[in-house]
Amino acid sequence: MASFIFRRLTQALIVLLVMSVLVFAGVYVIGNPVDVLISPDATQAIRQQVIEQYGLDLPLWQQYLHFLQRLLTGDLGSSFVFNMPVATLIAQKLPATLELTLIAVFFASAIGIPLGIYAGYKPDSIAARIIMAVSVLGFSVPTFWIGLMLIMVFAVQLGILPAGGRGQTRELFGVPFSFLTLNGWSHLLLPALNLSLFKMAMMCRLAASGTREVMLTDTIKFARAAGIPEREILRRHVLKLIAIPLVTIFGLELGSTLAFALVTETIFSWPGLGKLIVDSITSLDRPVMVAYLMLVSALFVVINLCVDLTYALLDPRLRQGVR
Repeated sequence: MASFIFRRLTQALIVLLVMSVLVFAGVYVIGNPVDVLISPDATQAIRQQVIEQYGLDLPLWQQYLHFLQRLLTGDLGSSFVFNMPVATLIAQKLPATLELTLIAVFFASAIGIPLGIYAGYKPDSIAARIIMAVSVLGFSVPTFWIGLMLIMVFAVQLGILPAGGRGQTRELFGVPFSFLTLNGWSHLLLPALNLSLFKMAMMCRLAASGTREVMLTDTIKFARAAGIPEREILRRHVLKLIAIPLVTIFGLELGSTLAFALVTETIFSWPGLGKLIVDSITSLDRPVMVAYLMLVSALFVVINLCVDLTYALLDPRLRQGVR
């Protein structure tokens, strides 16, 4: 098991190194932040001073080496626009995005998996057909359109939920969270639901197809012949056998939800990383853009590592196959 973890960690470090090169090169060839940092009518001497101050006069490979050196020491640089350390700026916005992402993935799993198992267990029932038909909408309808419809129905017409903002928060270990207050939940519900619908549909269809496949196996036939109750069969056999693909989707969707929450955050004015990265792109705030992309890459790598380790815990054959 130790060699398995070591190999995965080595692969993760290589992926992060390659991603750092791609991210840095991709961001630093877009536009010229000097045009944003100073006034167009500034003198050439002032322009040169700003260029040298931020190291923009160095070759790209030297800028990358300086960036990598700072990254290894935990220094993500300073924002061109906000004039403050990028790490501090991200730390202020990250809790809101993490909270929204985790609640959305929880909604998707808690609702999508049970519905999918039921649809796969009774595929010919009317309820199962309705579930599978509705799940298609989760893939087909754009997220921004669903968000606008949720605002129009629940905030404008019914007036029972707020249209945006984070609402009242309460600190937990010094970090503000909305789910700890009733007012915060009212602000959190619509964006979390909007963000979870695509993932919910995916979880539902994956659980349904896995359940239908497992129900035809000899394992389930023998369990029924042994007189095991159907509820126990679903809990002890079906759910265990479909767990690995569900864990895969859960891990990947957790990372993608965090990375692509910016649409939902923009629609519902949620003060997270999504709005920060949109503002950084429009203002060519390179340090913030690079730090955000590296953070997302690192989260994907860590999540995939956790998924691989979970595989080894769920499937004994993987543990036996570790060299």
